[in-house]
Amino acid sequence: MGPAEVTPASAPGPSAAAGPSRRTLLLAGGILVTGAALGQDPAYADAEYDVVVVGSGAAGMTAALTAAKRGLRTVVLEKAPTFGGSAARSGAGIWIPNNEVILAAGVPDTPAKAAAYLSRVVGGTVPVERQRAFLAAGPAMISFVLRNSPLRFRFMEGYSDYYPEFPGGMPNGRSIEPGQFDGNLLGAELARLNPPYIATPAGMVVFSADYKWLTLSAVNPKGLEVSAACLLRGTEAALRGEKPLTMGQSLAAGLRAGLLAAGVPVWLNTPLLDLHVESGRVAGVVTSAGLVRARRGVIVGSGGFEHSAAMRAEFQRQPIGTSWTVGAKENTGDGIEAGERAGAALDLMDDAWWGPSIPLPGQPYFCLAERTLPGCVLVNGNGVRFVNEGAPYSDVVHVMYDRNTPSAPHIPAWLIVDQNYRNRYLFKDVAPLLPLPASWYDSGAVFRAPTIEQLAGKIGVPSAALRATITRFNGFALTGRDADFHRGDSAYDRYYADPYVKPNPCLAPLWLPPFYAFKIVPGDLGTKGGMRTDARARVLRADGSVIPGLYAAGNASGAVMGHSYAGSGSTIGPAMTFGYVAANDLADSP
Repeated sequence: MGPAEVTPASAPGPSAAAGPSRRTLLLAGGILVTGAALGQDPAYADAEYDVVVVGSGAAGMTAALTAAKRGLRTVVLEKAPTFGGSAARSGAGIWIPNNEVILAAGVPDTPAKAAAYLSRVVGGTVPVERQRAFLAAGPAMISFVLRNSPLRFRFMEGYSDYYPEFPGGMPNGRSIEPGQFDGNLLGAELARLNPPYIATPAGMVVFSADYKWLTLSAVNPKGLEVSAACLLRGTEAALRGEKPLTMGQSLAAGLRAGLLAAGVPVWLNTPLLDLHVESGRVAGVVTSAGLVRARRGVIVGSGGFEHSAAMRAEFQRQPIGTSWTVGAKENTGDGIEAGERAGAALDLMDDAWWGPSIPLPGQPYFCLAERTLPGCVLVNGNGVRFVNEGAPYSDVVHVMYDRNTPSAPHIPAWLIVDQNYRNRYLFKDVAPLLPLPASWYDSGAVFRAPTIEQLAGKIGVPSAALRATITRFNGFALTGRDADFHRGDSAYDRYYADPYVKPNPCLAPLWLPPFYAFKIVPGDLGTKGGMRTDARARVLRADGSVIPGLYAAGNASGAVMGHSYAGSGSTIGPAMTFGYVAANDLADSP
């Protein structure tokens, strides 16, 4: 049956292996030869929709849901054999000021506060019009999703904005996350959901906001209380016969359920090969299954280029590669490159949603709580501290790159902890007191030694310098004031800290052997550069003119956050918002 007949529950398209690679597409006299002419399945060739959405992550599915609810016949094309993209793998924080969820929770937000804060965070890197569009449309997008999908959201109380001291900043936070979702609502589609980056413990229902307390469960009564609550949720869901999903799994599943109800097909295994242009207007997408025409336009939400070694080498600072990212493996910049061929200007290609990461075997581990908890320091290759360990994760990696030189290497850096730290806190998924996996040591990601000097020898840093760094830091821990980098001064620093440690919950001395060193590299959640867009999510050429029929959202577009990061969910919140904006603009266009 043809694409128009594909039912939502059986949405996967033909195998990508059946079609040619991008390099085999023929250009003959300026006419792109595709579809049946290349021997592809004619049943899928020359399908036509009002809107074609590329990518089934948060941006793409929000865009598709919006377009469908505005009465536009819509299809989603997904390269992967699963839907959800990087969003499904994530913790799914969503940063949207003034949305109805946080206002109902009593958050004292106002449009003026949000505008002042975002302007201070972003600086001059993003046009004011785009900032205003995000702040204006974001709350409406959340309300739309609540009313047109089974998704529900929770306020992440206490998860501070990343710069709460800035004008308009919120020490108690603005971020929300998806509520618990029953995977049974997806039926057979549940099997096609992209799996999470890290699975939650069996039998437990865990929200992003819970991890702070689970990390502290060995030393804080609230940690035990939260652990019990997570287990109770899991038990109750099992008794009801549910398949409980949270975080990115809930977000992606809930959006997909909305698409199912709206009758929007999602074709899996259907990569974009190129954009189809007619008379200067983007009028469809060339896929491995043929040409899919778009009467109104194309919305590209295909993610970033974190898994393209060539693009990372071209646009980003060294050392870089594809092995340190936790983004979806299919994110190889296809949509960005296609947009560039159609004339799109590119922005922020040097940047990413960075975070200090440990290159563990199998996949990297993106550090959040681990570098903020008391009893650790982050040092460079000379054994010297260089940053506030508890600073926003993107800032830490920017410093690593900015200061990385042959005489003062900062990549890799080293997170140094003692046994007291290991006795108290969860590390990744390793409980306190339990030994770290042997594979971590075998891979060179972790080292252990009975003295600081011996540890320094194992990781190749000057032993006297590392000893001096630890001694100085231990003095700060005793006084509660980090005179060098002010760790613990910000409400954000203290979010993942240990409130039982006094006088500063972020600072504790390193004194109990053995000592551990974790290799830290510049990992990321995905790249943040892509096609330049305007306040209506329309893709722009270098001269500022609009490419008719082409829109972009999410990591396929230059981030509205510029080179910074306003709070938890600064990736997903704008991605969903500009997907919503793009679809509404198409619906409002003649």
